[in-house]
Amino acid sequence: MAEPSPSELSEPGVSVALTYAALSPAAAMDRVRSPSAGAIVLFAGTTRDSFGGRPVRHLAYQSYAPLALRTMLDIARGVRARHALVGIAVVHRLGVVPVGEESVLVAVSSPHRKAAWLAGEECLEEVKARVEVWKLETFADDDGAGVWRANRDGVMGTRVEAGDEAGGFTAQIRGGEGEHEGHDGVAGNMGEVTRPRRLGEKGHGAVVNPKPETPPE
Repeated sequence: MAEPSPSELSEPGVSVALTYAALSPAAAMDRVRSPSAGAIVLFAGTTRDSFGGRPVRHLAYQSYAPLALRTMLDIARGVRARHALVGIAVVHRLGVVPVGEESVLVAVSSPHRKAAWLAGEECLEEVKARVEVWKLETFADDDGAGVWRANRDGVMGTRVEAGDEAGGFTAQIRGGEGEHEGHDGVAGNMGEVTRPRRLGEKGHGAVVNPKPETPPE
């Protein structure tokens, strides 16, 4: 199946995008480069090789693109205004992201480095908390379909079997052929996205639509 064209929204000083292609840190920096900027800060989030002591095969991301892009644009506008930035760019990758490759880039430029550092961190946290992107973790030591999570730091998740909430998208990305179904929508029957906000919490993200516990007899 052919991959869709990248989706992007932009205005002067602000650029946000979703893409199935590999991300380019240099291209993200070029989006915010300006003679009036004395500092460019780039954050690159990459897929690490383990989580909770388990080997990670890859991560895969899915979004509701029209809404996610609007949310990303709203976040970027706000951060740019609050920190008087010259430019800000946010690019999130969708589909399968192998270990060591970038899943999200946040680039900001400012006349001064302090504002750039603060703005970059603030933007990243808002993107993780608010943007309509879901993540599927697939582990090398597990033949199951993986674990769906909200796209923010959080606790370990609940395994999703093939054919469960992940639906056709999970079946496609398990094959490792780079094919994706349902590009423009969230995974079927995802339910409520849980986003616990515990101080200092770390990890790949909160669980999406965990299976309910069996009530006692």
